[in-house]
Amino acid sequence: MTGWKHWKQMSSVLTLALAIAATTSSAAFAQAGDVAPGRPNRAAGAAPSNAELATMLDAYAIVQAQKALELGEDQYGRFITRLRRLQETRRKNMQARNRLLQDLRRMLAPEATADEAGLRERLKTLRELDEQAALAMRREYESIDEVLDARQQARFRLFEERVERQKLDLLMRARERAARAGPQRRNDGGR
Repeated sequence: MTGWKHWKQMSSVLTLALAIAATTSSAAFAQAGDVAPGRPNRAAGAAPSNAELATMLDAYAIVQAQKALELGEDQYGRFITRLRRLQETRRKNMQARNRLLQDLRRMLAPEATADEAGLRERLKTLRELDEQAALAMRREYESIDEVLDARQQARFRLFEERVERQKLDLLMRARERAARAGPQRRNDGGR
């Protein structure tokens, strides 16, 4: 990657990071009764929900994918449609898996009386979900691969891993900022 391309890509990452940081850290300055413009159900400066963050990061990935994969105009529309489908399939599978894991946590809580048959049934459901999710993801990747040549397919796999690392890094930084802002808000009386 040339210096200019690397700088341009890093500036895009930095822009996204600053947008997320501004959104999450501005909560430290929000008053409890303030309402954010355009967000009637949320206090001004309140951090975005996990779903909103996921949507923003998915949109970022879509924009970056065109550059990273060097997609032609004839490929772009088909690729983006399939990438969105992959992202949605991944999100739905993760949500369903998390619900099942939460069920298991509840069943194993110290105050719960988990029966062996119930645990076995939930574990069986989890295994089936994992198998179905793997098949669905394989189909989505095959669909994407139909649009890309071999070089672009390889770039896409590397691109996805890089974006995942960037997402985790951004989320960790946002959480650290929120943790640092938490004690400050208490000391400032919530302001």
